[in-house]
Amino acid sequence: MMSDGALSQDEIDALLSGAGVESSPLGGGGGHPQAATMAPPPMASGSDDFDVGALKGFFSSVTDALSSNLSALTGATVTLSPPQAASFNRDSFLGQLPDKITVISANYTSGFPGEHIFILPEESAKAIASLMTKEDDIQLDDMAMSVLGEVVSQMVGTQITSLTDKTKNKSIAAASPSAANVPKAAAAIPAGNFAVMDYNLDLGDGKPHKMWEILGATPATDISAGINGIQQGGMQMPGMQMGGMQMGMGGGMPGMQMPGMGMGGMSNLGPTNVQAVQFPNLMQPKFGPHEAGNIGLIMDVSMEMTVELGRTRKLIKEILGMGEGTIIELDKLAGEPVDILVNHKLIAKGEVVVIDENFGVRVTEIVSPMERINDMGYN
Repeated sequence: MMSDGALSQDEIDALLSGAGVESSPLGGGGGHPQAATMAPPPMASGSDDFDVGALKGFFSSVTDALSSNLSALTGATVTLSPPQAASFNRDSFLGQLPDKITVISANYTSGFPGEHIFILPEESAKAIASLMTKEDDIQLDDMAMSVLGEVVSQMVGTQITSLTDKTKNKSIAAASPSAANVPKAAAAIPAGNFAVMDYNLDLGDGKPHKMWEILGATPATDISAGINGIQQGGMQMPGMQMGGMQMGMGGGMPGMQMPGMGMGGMSNLGPTNVQAVQFPNLMQPKFGPHEAGNIGLIMDVSMEMTVELGRTRKLIKEILGMGEGTIIELDKLAGEPVDILVNHKLIAKGEVVVIDENFGVRVTEIVSPMERINDMGYN
């Protein structure tokens, strides 16, 4: 029998009972108000293993120290606001970013190993590099990338010091920062969900600036657990939960003596597991694809390398009075490292060695980017 197009009362009731209600995520189509679901905001996942609140509390606690570091490095009054913290995935986070960004990777290598990234809008990266080098209209070339890497290195060092005090983990170390200016779609963002600290940055130029700090899921989980006092491996101190019974640190279970426990109630703990601190390899700089391409263009350019034994100052009359056999005293002590210069700029220090019948220099120290910048007269 064909319908005349009119709805029956049963059909009307069924439509009204389901109006404005989405189906349950478990597959049920009932019309109970509690079954309605709302799409979560892009920053929230609800299933992360890391504690966003703990991360926000810690990174907020070090913003004053980071502001002081940035002010000292740039010579300007720089203020970093306490961050907003949230969980993102790649797609939702890229939607927050401008089209061109500077990505500075400073991954943790030990302690809480994993991805650790700083991101700046291109204009904010230029503003910081300009303050550091005292140059206007700066381009984000290799020197600017090195300067921004040094800024992040100083910030990460401050964070690690505070994080070590907070978590008592003395093995925290990070790789030397490597920076690249790329389109946001090409940015190396962690997979899955990750934690983001969203900072506002005041560089004293009257313009709003942003900075994002990213922790991959693994370091975010480990760091938040360390902040909350949970040891890696699932043990929590003080007091151990064993099968529903709690054993305090000051005593044992009745009639039972744990290995290493003295009869007087004092604990004779076994040998402490001490691990050596691991430091990043500073002798091998890391370059992103963008930087490596730029450097490849000048790989065959010749440069003058000089080894300087020492220097001294003399009056003109002393110089005119020099002859064969005159001894000139230099400003270096015996055994001090000599300076290695490239195009008259100090890049390293070393010690003099003899190879067969020739002199040579063994490099013992690479000068940091900040020292090189100061040597160029940017300070």
